Amino acid sequence: MQHYLPIEKYGLIGNLHTVALVSKYGSLDYLPFPRYDAPTIFASLLDHKKGGHWSIVPTSKDYRTRQQYIPDTAILHTRFFTQEGMAELTDFMPLKGEEENGTVVRMLKIIKGHMTFKMEFQPRFNYARASHTISKKDAHTYQLQSDGPDKTVLTFTTDQPCRISKGNLHGTWTLHKNDTVCFVLEGGTSAPTKPQETLQQYYERTLGRTYRFWHKWVAGTTYHGYWREMVMRSAITLKLLTSCTYGSTVAAATFSLPEDIGGPRNWDYRFTWIRDAAFTVYAFIRLGFMEEARRFCLWVIERCREMPKASDLQLMYAVDGSTDLHETILDHLEGYKKTGPVRIGNKAAQQFQLDIYGELIDTIYLYNKYGGPITYAFWKDLTCLIDFVADNWQRPDHGIWEVRSEQKEFTYSRIMAWVALDRGIRIAQHRSFPAPLEKWLKVRDTIYEEVYEKHWSEEKQAFVQYKGANTLDAAVLLMPLVRMISPVDPKWLSTLKAIEDELMAGSMVYRYNLKDGATDGITGDEGTFSMCSFWYAENLSKAGQHDKARLHFETMLVYANHLGLYSEQIGQQGEQLGNFPQAFTHLALISAAYQLNRQINGDNKGSFHDFFV
Repeated sequence: MQHYLPIEKYGLIGNLHTVALVSKYGSLDYLPFPRYDAPTIFASLLDHKKGGHWSIVPTSKDYRTRQQYIPDTAILHTRFFTQEGMAELTDFMPLKGEEENGTVVRMLKIIKGHMTFKMEFQPRFNYARASHTISKKDAHTYQLQSDGPDKTVLTFTTDQPCRISKGNLHGTWTLHKNDTVCFVLEGGTSAPTKPQETLQQYYERTLGRTYRFWHKWVAGTTYHGYWREMVMRSAITLKLLTSCTYGSTVAAATFSLPEDIGGPRNWDYRFTWIRDAAFTVYAFIRLGFMEEARRFCLWVIERCREMPKASDLQLMYAVDGSTDLHETILDHLEGYKKTGPVRIGNKAAQQFQLDIYGELIDTIYLYNKYGGPITYAFWKDLTCLIDFVADNWQRPDHGIWEVRSEQKEFTYSRIMAWVALDRGIRIAQHRSFPAPLEKWLKVRDTIYEEVYEKHWSEEKQAFVQYKGANTLDAAVLLMPLVRMISPVDPKWLSTLKAIEDELMAGSMVYRYNLKDGATDGITGDEGTFSMCSFWYAENLSKAGQHDKARLHFETMLVYANHLGLYSEQIGQQGEQLGNFPQAFTHLALISAAYQLNRQINGDNKGSFHDFFV
């Protein structure tokens, strides 16, 4: 167990094609290549013996570290301190240009004194299922060739001597003040330097370009309110999880990090959930990043064109929009802290989840209003989706939490069915598009009455998880945020009080109570859901409980890791659980911050979502 660092001890770097996790102690322990949902080259995060890693650490046993980002960038600094000296390790992945093939750049520099460092470069291709060969091309360049089905080729370059041992690279160097060691790993067979360019010059050129890219991107935001640093860190994280090739956003950087240590709740989140990506677009639009919203909408248009019928909309897709997400267990990997099974792929992709239609159509509604008018041809595709919801809103489904056992008439699914009809009606009226408005209006109002009357529990005095249930579900916190109900409606305030009494632990919110009749078809326990905790803060603010909302929000900020990153859940001892970092948590933070900032500045008309309606 001691071989696995806490999840929160990692930082994220990326190049808008893939991402890597670098520990607070200088080890790169996770890298899918060349795409977010591709097989890994390093995955010691999931098996410390077999997964593969790339560590650069002092040989001294007595050293301290600190880790931080260069502000408003995804460039990561890890500093090492010993009695003899101080060193700095800079990690980043260059963006644009020839480095788009997945380059990782690492620069070690001695700031003062002297230190001896040890490097271990141990790649393990294809989720550690493929062997590889390594050969020396010149004094500082090594080529690695995977024997796996993809035949991946990598080039490793450094300006210090290394030795090859059993397919790995090793190096030990004693360095003094101002000494540097540069490392570059990239796909393909070419060394990363131009003619007449040293590795040091390559580092300075790509670092400068990467630095300018992030500062220019962040400068495009329209948000200049409270908690800007945390909001921008969340925005950068969402950007790192967004493909510059396809415009799609993955739900999280990793796969199979457990929601419960020792339990079976280990899923692959490296795909584009319609739901998660739609909410991410909300966040991008609110922050003024319209290009990201436009690119995702184009990705959605492609999915609609590919669907023979509206019922074929999947709840998740691969980054490139492909649909085969076959779930496989990698039984040769022991899992994080020996928590298996390690899964890749996700069979939930074939579930029927009614709510995704509402989230998708709401996204198109926002884009049509703030990003640019949609075409009539696309509107006809949307009409088919809205009609499908109008005809199928009463069907039981697997719900937002992807229940793997039985289907239910989930309240959240009905809420989002209402959103699908409501936003469809608004688009049609705003653009004067042809639409069966009489039918849609009737169905929308019927759904509203159904939820308001039949998804309410007199015993609980709250809206419950599904029709006829006696169980609460934090997913209903979205009900006021999508403007289905007033945030001061007596029934809603009573629901909010019930959630406080039954689903809260301090400032944190559980999505539901597994011991109180809620079921998702999986055994084991789980932590609190950070996105639900941020939804709760936003609800408090909308309900006029501003001081309480701000205290709750700022308390939740304490649970970020040292870099401002969140996984999916928080455990009983404040530890991060689940895949990391998770987009949903960061976009919920942005939404809550925006609403609270409006309240502080005297604009109390509504929330982040109210702005768009």
